[in-house]
Amino acid sequence: MRVSMVTDSERAGRTNEDFVGAVANAVVLLDGAGIQGIESICRHGVAWYTHRLGGALLHRLSVEDGRDLSVLLAEAIDELADAHRDTCDLTNPSSPSATVAVLRFDGDRADHLLLGDSVMALDRVDLPPLVLDDRREVDIRQPLLDALYAQEPGTAAYEQVRVEAVTAMRANRNQPGGFWVAKDDPNAAAEAITGSLPLAELTAAALLSNGASRIADRYALADWPEVLTLLGTHGPAEIIRRVREAERQPGGAVPDDATVAYCVPPRLA
Repeated sequence: MRVSMVTDSERAGRTNEDFVGAVANAVVLLDGAGIQGIESICRHGVAWYTHRLGGALLHRLSVEDGRDLSVLLAEAIDELADAHRDTCDLTNPSSPSATVAVLRFDGDRADHLLLGDSVMALDRVDLPPLVLDDRREVDIRQPLLDALYAQEPGTAAYEQVRVEAVTAMRANRNQPGGFWVAKDDPNAAAEAITGSLPLAELTAAALLSNGASRIADRYALADWPEVLTLLGTHGPAEIIRRVREAERQPGGAVPDDATVAYCVPPRLA
């Protein structure tokens, strides 16, 4: 397997809360979530959580025992919860959490797992790319954002809608009918989107945090076949460069940590 990876913090001097890493047979990408200044809730912080969880996942994937990805994720979540349960308030909705994307090559198949709003694009032989995403969080968040953007910033109405949106997101996190992320409950792993496809059908794959997938799903600078072509010719850095350029334009979104992993299967590497 050949892998190229780039991760970029939202701005200079800001800790990058994404994580990306690989072992011989797998790639893992995590996008951390949590509010700033949560030391009273978790003294470790979001970046600590994503990096430790990513490492725990890579350790299990390196064993190459073929177990279900959701089982490996559940074990990793449980391990991390035990690592700071005695010092941090894990039940607080604002304690660190993360989205998870995993691609594993196992024998003659490629297995995938998605939990949260990262994106995976699988380039296939003689077929359009298979784009995998978990839209449950987006479907809940977008109407709340639309209501917020309809208010004038700095007004009492804006603040009220903002508080209501934060409350609604917390109430729907890791709840039936809501959305799921890696946090403190290993049962969330069972809610991940998982699947496999024959390795012979796969020519390349990309894993993107939602800060990088904006190139296609927010700014429409390229469709997914074009994104995969860009990755194959110019690499992940070009995706992030174009996203950052779009963010600097009038009406561009607030920058976010952006991470891309592009991998070529073992038979083609």
